[in-house]
Amino acid sequence: MVNQRTLREQLRKLLREGDYPELLALAAADRRVGETLLQFLYDPRDLLHWRALEALGRLAGAHPRQVQKLISRLLWLLNEDSGSFGWGAAAALGEIGRHQISLVNEIIPMFMGLLTEEFSRAPMLWGIGRLAERHPSLLGEVLPVIVPFLTSTDSQIRALAVWALGKAGYCRAAAELQALTNDENPVTIYDREELRHVTVAQLAWEALVSLEGRGTCKFS
Repeated sequence: MVNQRTLREQLRKLLREGDYPELLALAAADRRVGETLLQFLYDPRDLLHWRALEALGRLAGAHPRQVQKLISRLLWLLNEDSGSFGWGAAAALGEIGRHQISLVNEIIPMFMGLLTEEFSRAPMLWGIGRLAERHPSLLGEVLPVIVPFLTSTDSQIRALAVWALGKAGYCRAAAELQALTNDENPVTIYDREELRHVTVAQLAWEALVSLEGRGTCKFS
């Protein structure tokens, strides 16, 4: 078994290449992979931060037991008493749930509390969007809490709220989404396996197209 530094460098290379199949193969042979991925979650400006999040989700789908033991660690990182803002921990919970809902199903109600905290709001919105794309029916109490963030003074928060509600197919927010189709503030969001540089308006249009495509929303 390689030492911790070598394992970290192996993961760095795989994340940089976006080689998730090889990363999962490595995880099957080395149970330290999940814990080591957490070391990449502290800088959201780094593409590897987001790929590590996605890798954690894929790991949860392939090797749930390896990720299950990390849930308590993620929750601890979200506790202000831990001495760490835990940037990425909230997002990780959503991404893990996307791939293995049984690991986070019981703590979904906690997401509403994480949305009220400024330090965890942005990553939690992203995590909810990722989770909502596959399990929107489990977020019935959470989605209404997101709607007020569509009028946030922070363009990044508006963008993440738009994106998350679009992924969830939340028809009740259609009017609020329509109101943002002229918001040309630039933002950056990790989606479709890349960091996208877009505007709030672009995301609003994408969300509305998604709602319309579902055929379950009525537009006047």
